[in-house]
Amino acid sequence: MNLIVDVGNTNVKLAVFQGDKVVCKKTTSLSSLVKEIKKILKEYKLLDNAIISSVGKLTNKEVEVISNLLKVLVLTPETMVPFENKYSTPQTLGVDRIALVSAAVKQFNKNNVLIIDAGTCITYDFLTKNNEYLGGAISPGVSTRYRSLNNLTANLPLLDKEMPNYLIGESSKKSIHSGVINGVLMEIDGVIQEYEKKYEDLTVILTGGDAEFLSKRLKSSIFANSNFLLEGLNFILEFNSNK
Repeated sequence: MNLIVDVGNTNVKLAVFQGDKVVCKKTTSLSSLVKEIKKILKEYKLLDNAIISSVGKLTNKEVEVISNLLKVLVLTPETMVPFENKYSTPQTLGVDRIALVSAAVKQFNKNNVLIIDAGTCITYDFLTKNNEYLGGAISPGVSTRYRSLNNLTANLPLLDKEMPNYLIGESSKKSIHSGVINGVLMEIDGVIQEYEKKYEDLTVILTGGDAEFLSKRLKSSIFANSNFLLEGLNFILEFNSNK
């Protein structure tokens, strides 16, 4: 059994995999991470391997503590991956994006795949049917757009996300919701359409914290999978364990 530790910008996701199946999934804070891992180890005594992916503020001390509990692989740009990385600056490629592309290799081998991760940022990552990772794009996510309007202006309020059923906002609040959410939806649909023009038989995956919120309003055909990054991390761990 494998333990997956995904330290994001906002919180930490923990998952236990038995083979390819998720048997446990939790979300916790960074301050409670070690305590939650110890709880999981008491419940799942067959756990022996773990992978840590961190785009957040996980310290070396915390990694050391976890490494004393399990055999740990820390995902870095130097970690062996199941695809050919053609990114021109591989050292700057986020480990979350590496995991997403690895999941695409596992689940959609020999397909052109566009992975869209809608979280703090919206990332677009493209894997060719020849198993080559070419890169993609990064733009502000839903919550980031709401916060930036509040932080960078004098009078606009900070709003919780809300799906508008209108295009024209008839108040400042409705105008913000229309601008943020319709803007994100049009961006994602537009990016997918451009990829479809260039690459035939395109498979599109939508994942991340806002995937469910956005998926029903997208015009393009997508597969929504909230566990995609976790599945990619599990595949990387298995891939390295077999080497």
